[in-house]
Amino acid sequence: MHTVELLLDERLEAGVRASWRRLSDAGLPSLDTHRHPTNRPHLTLLSAASLAGRPPLALPVEAELGPARMLGRALVLEVRPAPALLRLQEQVWAALDGGDRWPGPEAWVPHVSLALKVPEDRRAAAVRLFGDLEPLRGWFTAARSYDTGSRAVVGL
Repeated sequence: MHTVELLLDERLEAGVRASWRRLSDAGLPSLDTHRHPTNRPHLTLLSAASLAGRPPLALPVEAELGPARMLGRALVLEVRPAPALLRLQEQVWAALDGGDRWPGPEAWVPHVSLALKVPEDRRAAAVRLFGDLEPLRGWFTAARSYDTGSRAVVGL
């Protein structure tokens, strides 16, 4: 599978990385400890078996991150679904014809991950750690694709 991911501007990325460190410093699971060279804060628009037919991405797009919440076993920062962001996800979804795309516009939950696989008994503490977090504002300025088979990243 191939993803279509939006990358954050430098200031916004630094804010997310500071949140990763905040979790690590508190002894909680964090993407700060994920050492793969492709590990970078991002927003995934969708995944598909092929990106053939992907339209040009109209960037930059305004970004507002926060508050923190659990999404399944992951601790995430919600991403405000601004109209331009919703349109972009819908355009990419529509252009990548096929039943192997996921998620569709109606199921997409825009977020930036802070930690994956947070144990159930640590979830409340992880969310509380960000109770004072002001929204992080900036821009999605670039895009990339991650190939889950080869674990390679390519710029879009």
